[in-house]
Amino acid sequence: MCGCGIKNRRTSDDYVSLVSIVEHAYISNMSRLTLIFFGKFLFALLAWTASTFVAAEEISSSASVHADGTLRISGKTVHLYGIYIPDTDRTCSNNRSPAICGSRAVLALEFKIDGFVRCDILKKNNDRSVVGWCRVKSGSFSEGEDLSAYLLQLGWAVALPDAPFEYQTMEKIARNQQVGVWGLPVDSIGPR
Repeated sequence: MCGCGIKNRRTSDDYVSLVSIVEHAYISNMSRLTLIFFGKFLFALLAWTASTFVAAEEISSSASVHADGTLRISGKTVHLYGIYIPDTDRTCSNNRSPAICGSRAVLALEFKIDGFVRCDILKKNNDRSVVGWCRVKSGSFSEGEDLSAYLLQLGWAVALPDAPFEYQTMEKIARNQQVGVWGLPVDSIGPR
């Protein structure tokens, strides 16, 4: 055999194997492209999720109550989670010395907070304040007493529309019992 021109000649078997190699390379490249795209998409999704949610952060310290019902804990302004505190008439409490004056919700918080407050930060606001689920008398084996629930039960707060079901129920009970802002305006009763 001379072998002339045989090198450039392809058989059908050679063609089939060449096609399978090309298909395999194409599928591999598509898989790589798909993985790269999926990886970028997943990274973007995780970055967005991390920016919208705050990592679990907890602060625990003594607290002061502002006139609007927010707390000042460890240098942060904390709004109580799930509630709105309506403005009520200012009044003074002589339970402590010196007397404390403010809205009834503020006085109720001042009365309840005696020692450390522990808050799980749930959200950071644009004004650098935070929203927290805050409790008093919490320990290693006890979550403590929820300050938002406390104000709702007394009727000095209103549950926000996106508040937990329990908060909505506490507000309805306070309304039915006519306590706090849902009760009779006792400050307007004059002498006989």
